[in-house]
Amino acid sequence: MIVYGRNVLEEVLKSYHPVKMVYLRKDEKNRPSQLVEKLKKANCPFTFVPDKKLAELCGEAKNQGVVVDLEFRYADESEIKGDLVVLLDHINDPHNLGAIARTALAAGAGAIVIPKDRSVGVTPSAVKVSAGTLLRIPVVKVTNLPRTIDGLKERGYWVYGADMEGSSIYEEDFRPPVALVFGSEGEGLSRLVKQKCDQLIAIPMYSDIDSLNVSVSAGIIMFEIARKIRRVE
Repeated sequence: MIVYGRNVLEEVLKSYHPVKMVYLRKDEKNRPSQLVEKLKKANCPFTFVPDKKLAELCGEAKNQGVVVDLEFRYADESEIKGDLVVLLDHINDPHNLGAIARTALAAGAGAIVIPKDRSVGVTPSAVKVSAGTLLRIPVVKVTNLPRTIDGLKERGYWVYGADMEGSSIYEEDFRPPVALVFGSEGEGLSRLVKQKCDQLIAIPMYSDIDSLNVSVSAGIIMFEIARKIRRVE
């Protein structure tokens, strides 16, 4: 996978994904650079190339002089862990995936789960929106999301589905471990996934707006749950 940008590289160096090569703008070669020192310290392969080559590699002229070729791998279901995990029921917009991933990492989520079919995967665009943080949280791709929910229940997770017909998140006393499911941008939770949820929850609205963008909703709900399951006042 090709990703680019200085912030993205910083996150790549904190991730578990092996780096094939880091391409840096050629005019950086003969000047002192903290970035080069970090790459050397991390024993990360890098080379210097012209701007034209950078643009060819990532398809974008605005790349901050940094392009990374890495071996991205999806995590295994056995790597789903932690007191909060996030499941995405057919999210299709890479911008939403990237934004949700950044928030999930900030809220201390242990993993993100996405279905194999009819769902956006980890793409350079999603990584860019997340400023590289999508590479630091395990992303698990599963064949059957309802079956995965059943497996989480067997492990003691209480599964909440975000749905505008649900109870207020401010009235719930969340207790870990929590699995939190968000539905697709247009249709919300699919019927079977909704049936598998232990409880539906919603953000109360104070005007005639009936819903928020899924990444915005995810941020509000995740941090409310994180606050309560870790008992932060």
